Amino acid sequence: QLQLVESGGGLVRPGGSLRLSCVASGFTLNSNAIGWFRQAPGKGREGVSCISSSGARAMYASSVKGRFTISRDNAKNAVYLQMDSLKPEDTAVYYCEVGNNCVTDVMGTYTTVTGVRYWGQGTQVTVSS
Repeated sequence: QLQLVESGGGLVRPGGSLRLSCVASGFTLNSNAIGWFRQAPGKGREGVSCISSSGARAMYASSVKGRFTISRDNAKNAVYLQMDSLKPEDTAVYYCEVGNNCVTDVMGTYTTVTGVRYWGQGTQVTVSS
């Protein structure tokens, strides 16, 4: 069975940290770009970060650059999103998705993944005092 499962969300105070995991089963992440996006209540989808298939390139939305770090462990078939200095505006459901290539705008800011084939059910992140 093909599955993509996110975990690691929770409730954290402003300034705190969380590490999200995205683990695949039934298929390999190795040759795919992996993106994270989030959706807050009443808001549209926002691309957060993406990592290339080799792991050599990592891209971020301007809203999280310098605070979030994406990484991958192909041996564990997993991708991670380390989130530091969290803000209330980071509150959202976070999803990972599997695709072909990470896309940026002309400023190098991450926007989306092309050719998305799989995505998970999401993990809730709530930043509140």
